Amino acid sequence: MGDLLLYLVPLLGILGLIVMAVKSAWVNKQETGDDNMRELAKYIADGAMAFLKAEWKVMAYFVVIAAILLAWSGTMTDPDHPQTHPVIAITFIIGAFLSALAGYLGMNIATKSNVRTTQAARTSLQKALKVSFTGGTVMGLGVAGLAVLGLGGLFIVMLAMFGPEGMMTDKGSYILAIEVLAGFSLGAESIALFARVGGGIYTKAADVGADLVGKVEAGIPEDDVRNPATIADNVGDNVGDVAGMGADLFGSYVATILATMVLGVEIKMTDNFNGMSAILLPMVVAGLGVVFSILGTLFVKIKGEDGNVQGALNMGNWLSMVMVAVSSYFLVDYLLPSTMEIRGEEFTSMQVYFAILTGLVVGAIMSVVTEYYTSMGKKPVNSIVHQSSTGHATNIIGGLSVGMESTVIPILTLAAGIYISFEFAGLYGVAIAASGMMATTAMQLAIDAFGPIADNAGGIAEMSGLPDEVRGRTDNLDAVGNTTAAAGKGFAIASAALTALALFAAFVGLSGIDSIDIYKADVLAGLFVGAMIPFIFSALCIAAVGRAAMDMVNEVRRQFKEIPGIMEYKAKPEYEKCVEISTKASIREMMLPGAIALIVPVIVGFTFGPEVLGGLLAGVTVSGVLMGIFQNNAGGAWDNAKKSFEKGVMINGKMEYKGSDAHKASVTGDTVGDPFKDTSGPSMNILIKLMSIVSLVIAPHIHVGGSAIHADHAPAIEITEAANDITGAFPIVAKKSSIEWEGKKVGGSHNGNVSVLDGQVKLDHGKLVYFDIEIDMQSITNSDISSEEERQKLVGHLKSDDFFGVEEHPNATIRSVTINEISPKNYQVEGELTLKGVSQPITFPVAVNIENGKMIAHADVTVDRTKFGIRYKSKSFDNTLLDKFIYDDFTVKAKIKSALK
Repeated sequence: MGDLLLYLVPLLGILGLIVMAVKSAWVNKQETGDDNMRELAKYIADGAMAFLKAEWKVMAYFVVIAAILLAWSGTMTDPDHPQTHPVIAITFIIGAFLSALAGYLGMNIATKSNVRTTQAARTSLQKALKVSFTGGTVMGLGVAGLAVLGLGGLFIVMLAMFGPEGMMTDKGSYILAIEVLAGFSLGAESIALFARVGGGIYTKAADVGADLVGKVEAGIPEDDVRNPATIADNVGDNVGDVAGMGADLFGSYVATILATMVLGVEIKMTDNFNGMSAILLPMVVAGLGVVFSILGTLFVKIKGEDGNVQGALNMGNWLSMVMVAVSSYFLVDYLLPSTMEIRGEEFTSMQVYFAILTGLVVGAIMSVVTEYYTSMGKKPVNSIVHQSSTGHATNIIGGLSVGMESTVIPILTLAAGIYISFEFAGLYGVAIAASGMMATTAMQLAIDAFGPIADNAGGIAEMSGLPDEVRGRTDNLDAVGNTTAAAGKGFAIASAALTALALFAAFVGLSGIDSIDIYKADVLAGLFVGAMIPFIFSALCIAAVGRAAMDMVNEVRRQFKEIPGIMEYKAKPEYEKCVEISTKASIREMMLPGAIALIVPVIVGFTFGPEVLGGLLAGVTVSGVLMGIFQNNAGGAWDNAKKSFEKGVMINGKMEYKGSDAHKASVTGDTVGDPFKDTSGPSMNILIKLMSIVSLVIAPHIHVGGSAIHADHAPAIEITEAANDITGAFPIVAKKSSIEWEGKKVGGSHNGNVSVLDGQVKLDHGKLVYFDIEIDMQSITNSDISSEEERQKLVGHLKSDDFFGVEEHPNATIRSVTINEISPKNYQVEGELTLKGVSQPITFPVAVNIENGKMIAHADVTVDRTKFGIRYKSKSFDNTLLDKFIYDDFTVKAKIKSALK
């Protein structure tokens, strides 16, 4: 049955793609209007395709270089205990390709749906909604279908190659298969970041340029055919809000599922699916989410011209979520055993179900709150409208305050969601909550994508000179689209927060650390640097929009000045010049922000180690979530405040319309908000996840205790039939066992050895079930100091009462309390260390190799000296001050041998 479910996942992805193809064919059959409308639509489609080709060319170089580096890093692992493989480069390329394909599918249907929506709007609002939403549905199902098919199909292949019975290695495991699969997510998120940033710069450079010169200076409508930047503006809706968004949510979808799978490997349980039930659950939930999204789209319809478009979209969305909630109960009950445990947290299958419900509730609250803060007619947007009456500055102040205020409820909701889901099912609960939230991604994306399609349709209506009633219908759809886009971005940032925490937990496990201690100066420094990154990232994105917009403004001004007859409709603007400016600027400017996300974790991880990198990730996550919510909501509120004037608003007893001073102030606010909501804001969620995924990929290479290429860090594992039969207690061979220690201080470190006195291990059918070791503290030595005098001086100090006090406490002991098998011959030990007469609990990993009647165990242990009363003391200086110069933790590497006879 496990195999059946495993193969069901990609089949559900294929189902989504089949329905996508059917709906795409329906859209293509719709009428495209007159020759002028078709010509304008072709300008937009050609411009969008030109941008994608230019972007793909640059990204292709990146993908090739990154794949080569990943393949090389895949060779840097012990073949007897592999933690990655060169095939990770192939999964990376596939992830990058499918992410780009997801963006293309969205853009392709959007550029076909826009003119068809315009033509439909000449008939009725009902028909316009159906065409635009069906276009959005094609994108949603394309992205979700590709993600489920790609991830599910690749997991089957990786399992066959690197699983417990993998054909590529006889040292396979679920975690190795998923670690190689992480390349797929890395490729998807990398392309998503470049697509989102590049597309965002493109669309907002054109939008800002078109607004500032067209609306403010020339006094012509937003999408007037006389505006040279109007085609570039409409192209931008497709490459940023559609192609960029498609790649964005494809990456988010994949990262969420992958993070849950990684944590699922760690769960201790006895199930009917060979230990795979917790790994399968997020994939099956995602697959069923595609089906329920298809069903939800059937309910998005209105009855007449006065129909509630927002209500229709909400109906489809809520129904999809309800269906996921109901089906998850039966799925969890069928898949999971009654009780499980992860990292010491015990939970039941029903608690996992409640964690999924928590994720759905968090997503719903985020959408509702975002809708409130960005919708026309609601108090936050109305407050900006009224503040526009007193000028540009007060409009900006109003928008900033709304954006900042809008972070409160979402952050409290996220915090509650994280706490509650953790209480239900530990870290797996947090991850599966994110998976539940993302289950209806196809529906969310359909709602998201219909907005830019409607926006383009309105632009084509304006440029074609169609009747006001047509533009009125498209404006109705566009205003709702602004709100749904903001809600979608809020939804994405919420899922990013939960996913980042799950990825962070997976990184902690793979890197060999068990906590992030911000009391340590280097970790705290990493936290501050991480909190700064979303700010510099946003600054680079916004500055890029500003520079590109300046070029666009100058070009539009030049054309108005040098091409006579544009304003009188006697000459056609050079649209292609503006398209070219946005294309070149976006390709040029997207590189540096993208490089920050990819390179910073690598530099920090390899330079300062996994714990400091953990601090960096924590800072990025918290700061990025706040920045993302603030910028998305502020930009959305500014935009709909501007749109409020198109229907007319009552301010201080006077109706204000387009062209009024208050409207001009709202245009300024909308212009400021453009890069907030469409460039830097929506990129925050990708930044957060991408840095976490990069860290997850490099985790085996920065594992605490050294690089994964070293044999002493990655001990060999050889499982034989004979080993599985060994049961009993066996003595430790003290002379062939060794213990190395290392202690760090400000400005350097010291290391040395200490001898094993005695001990025993107990095995049950080849599995480690107990051990105790006695250590001779009097044998402690130093290895790094060349001067005999200085070396003896240090050893004497280590043996003194100030430190280990070996005269009174000559021996130390370490024994296991509970031993949990993580993967074949890899264990997580919860034990007790007695040192200097003090006993403290301690947790550490152990890897075991059984071969030819011998057992060799390798363990990396981190010891906090302060828990054992070890302090630096001096007769000449202040004790407390000098003690700060020595790190609290010191590491111990143990190699224990036992003869199994």
